[in-house]
Amino acid sequence: MITNLHESPRKPARVIVLGGGGFIGGTAARRLWSEGIDVLALGRESCDLLAADAATRLTELLRPDDVLVFVSANAPVKNVAMLMANIRMGDAVCGAIKNRPVAHVIYISSDAVYKDSTEPLSESSCAEPGSLHGVMHLTREVILRSEFPGPLAFVRPTLTYGIDDPHNGYGPNRFRRLAVEGKDLVLFGEGEEQRDHVAVADIAELVLRIVLHRSTGNVNAVSGEVASFRTLAEFIAAQFSSRLAVKGSPRSGPMPHNGFRPFAPSAALTAFPGFTFTPWRTGIAAMCAETSQAKQR
Repeated sequence: MITNLHESPRKPARVIVLGGGGFIGGTAARRLWSEGIDVLALGRESCDLLAADAATRLTELLRPDDVLVFVSANAPVKNVAMLMANIRMGDAVCGAIKNRPVAHVIYISSDAVYKDSTEPLSESSCAEPGSLHGVMHLTREVILRSEFPGPLAFVRPTLTYGIDDPHNGYGPNRFRRLAVEGKDLVLFGEGEEQRDHVAVADIAELVLRIVLHRSTGNVNAVSGEVASFRTLAEFIAAQFSSRLAVKGSPRSGPMPHNGFRPFAPSAALTAFPGFTFTPWRTGIAAMCAETSQAKQR
C-alpha cells in the first residue's frame, strides 16, 4: 500500500529522472515540468548506469534535497545477460544514494513482480515473478529497500500504451502502428488472453502525486479493466478504417499468465482522492486520434 508523508502537496527542490529520455521517464519528466517543478532528466548519454564509474558520476549530481525517480532499464528482459546488466544498473544507483542520500526515491517497477493468480491482483499480492523481467524488477526493489533507509515508493505499471512507445510491443502500441500503415492486425493465436492496459500519461500523473506527497510503499498503475487482445485490435482498427482485418495466427508457445491477469482497484485511488485511471477505450481512442492528427501534418 501507499502512505503519504505530506498530507498537502509540496513541491520538492528538484526531481532527477533517471531514464528521462525514455517512454515513461520522458512522459513523467514533462508532467513534472508542467507543474513548475525543477527537473533534471538524465538519459544514457548523460548518465550511463552501465559505465564503470556510474555510481561516482551519479553521486556528483545528487543533492540531499533531491527526489530521485529511477526509470532506466534495458527492457523487456529476455535473457540472463540482460538480467545481470539491469542489476548492475540498480547497483550503481544504490551506490550513489548510499554515498549521497537523497530526500525521496521512486522506482518504476512492473506488475511482472506478481505471481500469476486467477483472482484480481493487488498491492498485497504475492511478489513471486515467473519471468526474468519480473525477477529483474523485484531484485531492484529488494536492493533499493536494503540500501536506502529513506522514503521509498515502488510504482508497478501493467502493460503501458502511448504514442511515443519505442518498443512496438504486442498490443495497443503495435496495433496502432499497423493500423496507421493500413496493414492488417495480426494476433497471437486468436488474441483471446485478457489483460489490463494503462496509459503512460496516467503513470506520469501518479509519479507527480507521489512526488508532491512524498509517498512511500507499493502502488499499482493499472486501469482495473481487462480486455482481450482481439477486442483491443478490433477497437483500434475501427479508429482508422473499416477495411482493416484482424487476423489470428498459430501460437508458438503458451499464453502468458494463463491468458488472464486482472487487477483489483489500485491503492492510488485511495491515496490520492480525485485521481482516476483512464478507461482503455478513452485512452486508446485519444492515442489513435493523436496519431491521425500527426500523420496529417
